[in-house]
Amino acid sequence: MIDWELSEEQQAVQDAARRFAQQEIAPLARDVDLQETGFPEPLLAKMAAQGYFGMGIGQAFGGLGSDTLSMGLVTEEFCRANLAMGSIVQRNWLCGHILETFGSEEQKLRWLPGMASGALQSCTSGTEPEAGSDAANIKTTARPDGDDFVVTGAKQWTTFAGRADLVFVYVRTNQESKHGGISLLVVEKPPGDQFCPPALTGQPIRTVGFHGLPSYSLFFDGLRVPRRHLVGEAGRGFYQLMFGYERARVLIGFRCLGLAQAAYDAAFRYAQERVQFGRPIAEFQAVRHKLADMATDLMAARAFAHRVARTMDKGVRCNTEAGMVKLMCSEMAARVSRTAMLLHGGNGYALASDANRFWRDGMLMSIGEGTSDIQREVIAKGLLKGA
Repeated sequence: MIDWELSEEQQAVQDAARRFAQQEIAPLARDVDLQETGFPEPLLAKMAAQGYFGMGIGQAFGGLGSDTLSMGLVTEEFCRANLAMGSIVQRNWLCGHILETFGSEEQKLRWLPGMASGALQSCTSGTEPEAGSDAANIKTTARPDGDDFVVTGAKQWTTFAGRADLVFVYVRTNQESKHGGISLLVVEKPPGDQFCPPALTGQPIRTVGFHGLPSYSLFFDGLRVPRRHLVGEAGRGFYQLMFGYERARVLIGFRCLGLAQAAYDAAFRYAQERVQFGRPIAEFQAVRHKLADMATDLMAARAFAHRVARTMDKGVRCNTEAGMVKLMCSEMAARVSRTAMLLHGGNGYALASDANRFWRDGMLMSIGEGTSDIQREVIAKGLLKGA
């Protein structure tokens, strides 16, 4: 296989993440999927003890200040064991990245050390019933009232909201400007599905996959949030969110790589073990060619993700290329996981099979955190802007 030209430190990070994933995440994957339980608390504690939540946060606040490629390597290995459980570390990385860039010193000292250690878990709440791909169409309002904002409205698809201690909520503070009327508030809440009734309540959304990191509908009914929890200036929330998306899209690409690698590995093994017509199905040309296509897809996507991550680590803006990574890797993961399921035949259609889980999880990646068509729009705008 190709040499990915990792530094000694990056190789050590990848090796450690692979061992951790196989020892701690993989054994839980099937039960978490079939039982649709929340994130296993013991695993959360083990990830925290290893310092994984601090990779995306600077050393000044107790984090590791890791480069994007190293974070991607960890993400891929974790998601190779299980997509949902492997995705958890990115919550604190991405929220922490925005807070460290735009927050006040008081906010950074209040929250970043806990986020870096894993003692505080965070999530992002932006999507609404009428604000999905149209991310600026937020209706949830935050009305100033003395030293507080009073938040009213509804959110959807807030992943990990139940367990989170901090919810990064994008709200409308100005009705006169669509993009410039959105602000970011940090809402503190007790971990658990009780939220803060009656001012803040939540309802889990059942999904076909991604079990382990459930998403919630949230309902704000006059929740009071201190003004000091406003991140940066009022009206800058949309731009803060877009800033976070650049690195997020690259790291999502690595999540897709991990899932697709797991699906390919399962299909490769099965094709050599499954005997039909007196020989392993890997000896049939139709099957061999599918494996070849899957491996080629994976190789191309991984090479591109590594290239963009390295460029980003040099301080170069990669907004267009980040959209390409998300598009390429998510579409690849959907193809590879579907092919892996089909190669398993009837066994792949069984809910309890790993191949079925990979397929169900793979469908999410072309939808979540920016659909493929939204990525195409991001890419097209970037290309035409530079024309």
